[in-house]
Amino acid sequence: MKKIACLIVSCLLSATYAFAQVAPAPSPGATISQVVGTTKISIDYSRPMLRGREIFGKLIPFDKVYRTGANASTKIETSSDITVQGKTLKAGKYAIMSIPTATNWTVIFSKDLNVNEQSYSQSNDVLRVTAPAQTVPTVESFTIDFSDVKDDAATLNISWEKTKISLAIGVDNVAAMESALTQKNNDAAGAFQQAAEYMLSKGMDLNKALTLVDKSLALRENFRNNWVKAQILDKLGRPSEALGFALKAQTLGDGDGVYPFFKDGIEKGITDLKSKIPVETPAATTPAKSKKKKA
Repeated sequence: MKKIACLIVSCLLSATYAFAQVAPAPSPGATISQVVGTTKISIDYSRPMLRGREIFGKLIPFDKVYRTGANASTKIETSSDITVQGKTLKAGKYAIMSIPTATNWTVIFSKDLNVNEQSYSQSNDVLRVTAPAQTVPTVESFTIDFSDVKDDAATLNISWEKTKISLAIGVDNVAAMESALTQKNNDAAGAFQQAAEYMLSKGMDLNKALTLVDKSLALRENFRNNWVKAQILDKLGRPSEALGFALKAQTLGDGDGVYPFFKDGIEKGITDLKSKIPVETPAATTPAKSKKKKA
């Protein structure tokens, strides 16, 4: 009987889930994205309807934390650092909470992506800004949109009922481009290093491997590509050159969280390389003959 009861419950839950997938949602989901300069800003949120209700100050009380939408938390994601009301918001993904009042709103960017009114903690705030509450013609569906889009700025608007707030968004295109180039260089450096390391491990064309690791080093120098080059040079019979790169790998590894996994191998490699380098003996010198003083 217990098995039959469990099966019935399971079927009912499955049916409910299937129904939930196809039935209209009271607060349908929405996604909006806008590119400002070279920075992409995306927002996922739900859109509750007005349906004749009094919202701000009634259904949503003033001076209390509000999830800024419905259902799951409203989330914003930005590909580069931006400014909101002149304050920096680092690239990343955040939940948007707010504290409405009759005259202005405090808008909160939280690192807790699953936050709601009950779980909200100010310790998770990454940024707080304020914006005046504007009176506008009735907006039936909760709406977030962008306006006044320029090369380096835009306005982010939140509107519902007869209230609208606007947040000034700014981007630093030069910094965004530099960040993008750095990331591409880092990715390319890693790819060249991995290719060189693979060729080294398989005993393939070492001169080609050397060319690849040099490309990695030119893009971004770190302990790993220095160590790969040291090993390639050693295999090519150039221990004196290899030692310099091995020692540099050891220096650059200090403070790198991955370095401890390579530390013993690099230290042993340095010892082995030193043993392969011939020690130069100083040339013998003939002592100068002393001149005898005349009596």
